[in-house]
Amino acid sequence: MSFTLPQLNYAYNALEPNIDAKTMEIHHSKHHQAYVTNLNNAIAGTDAEKLSIEDICKNISKYPMAVRNNGGGHYNHSLFWEIMAPNAGGMPTGKLASAIESDLGGFDKFKTDFTQAGATRFGSGWAWLCVKADGKLCVCSTPNQDNPLMDIADCKGTPVLGMDVWEHAYYLNYQNRRPDYMNAFFNVINWTKVSELYELALKK
Repeated sequence: MSFTLPQLNYAYNALEPNIDAKTMEIHHSKHHQAYVTNLNNAIAGTDAEKLSIEDICKNISKYPMAVRNNGGGHYNHSLFWEIMAPNAGGMPTGKLASAIESDLGGFDKFKTDFTQAGATRFGSGWAWLCVKADGKLCVCSTPNQDNPLMDIADCKGTPVLGMDVWEHAYYLNYQNRRPDYMNAFFNVINWTKVSELYELALKK
């Protein structure tokens, strides 16, 4: 099977003023589309054509760098679009909120640590909130288009929240002000979706 670009559940301008429409349009229709196209080309005629993107990531050490970069790019961005929404932000509730309190020291500390993970990622990469194999939450970051599902990742787990800190995610509006972008990102996090992903991760 070939992978396809997922459709957004909202318009390109729906996350303004936090993330501008032009950035969203280029990010989704150009950058993500390129990852999908290049991934399909990289796996053509191989066993990976029969696998889910999650299974490809979990066994990424078996594949060439083109699959790692573009497969990661496809997985990461597919999650990224899902965990953002207009009129979102605020704070998590329910089981996720309780887990953030018990595992990460509370929401304020989580926000500080998550932002720090993005701020200290040199060059391009991602900041993550993950569920580890023992069910506990953790915060970490990965370089480039790597993610915690990958068997080569320093931090392993099931991502439930990812923040893209590649310059293409923010440069048109924020230029070199990555911290301003990261603060704005918290205004568009869809905690309802993150909570759903958290519940699913606990069942794996």
